[in-house]
Amino acid sequence: MDNHAALRAWLRQPDCRRIDPGQPCFPAQLLAIPDPPEVLFVHGDPSLLAAPQLAIVGSRGPTPAGRETAFAFARRLSGAGLAITSGLASGIDSAAHGGALAGGGRTVAVCGTGLDIVYPPRNRALAGKIAARGALVSEFPPGTPPLPHHFPRRNRLISGLSLGVLVVEARHRSGSLITARLAAEQGREVFALPGSIHNPLARGCHRLIRDGARLVETPEEVLAGLQHDLFRALPPGPSQPPAAPGFSGRPLDSDSKILLNACGFEPVDIDVLVARTGFSAAAVASTLLMLELQGEVESSAGGMYCRLPARPGG
Repeated sequence: MDNHAALRAWLRQPDCRRIDPGQPCFPAQLLAIPDPPEVLFVHGDPSLLAAPQLAIVGSRGPTPAGRETAFAFARRLSGAGLAITSGLASGIDSAAHGGALAGGGRTVAVCGTGLDIVYPPRNRALAGKIAARGALVSEFPPGTPPLPHHFPRRNRLISGLSLGVLVVEARHRSGSLITARLAAEQGREVFALPGSIHNPLARGCHRLIRDGARLVETPEEVLAGLQHDLFRALPPGPSQPPAAPGFSGRPLDSDSKILLNACGFEPVDIDVLVARTGFSAAAVASTLLMLELQGEVESSAGGMYCRLPARPGG
């Protein structure tokens, strides 16, 4: 089957579409990077590409502790409203996607192949879950095989879609460090988890930290490091003043108030809030993240949220 036939066959599948830069659903953040993609192919929810995202990347052959850490960070951060973006590779990428899904959150997989091909093949079931509850995305048309030079190109989209990149276990020379370098060049935040001096998979993270990456030990430190970019990611309301540094004292815009009232004081998930407000899932997730950082709502296991009682003097 030639590439044109493969594209036509793929586009006939449910939830598969081609997005060009002139279309409203094309992610604006990718238009701002050097060498933006000329086209995107998406299997899943294209609106998720505009949501606040954190990339989590790392070794294809991590230690058990590294895999567990990536899973736990992704689960917590996706539960806080960030979409988790990675590259569908074995190891840390797979753990990050899996943690986001386990936490009831959303995840984006940026692929180095056409989306009719799953690479590595062992991730076929994971890719299906991501397409159902997130999005698979590629700049390569259906029928494109996993060629080695595609993956460094794929990395610039992982970082370009995201507000920041978290590196969990990476050798001194690895594709994860390429993603981190691209993130820094694109003006994104770079975070790295430290490790044992005896672990060769910690050397890449230590190199990043020496070069200026933020050393983080908890998901909350990642959220704190993203606070400025998270506020920028939300469009201000018509009467809303510019965002002030930090979280406290920032007035709620009208959409935030609507969502806060929709939360109530009993745990609800994002799907319920979408139904109550009529907002998109991406808008609900990003606004919930802001409300959580401002101490207005609290997240819990399973991707549930509830409103917190008003603070004294609030």
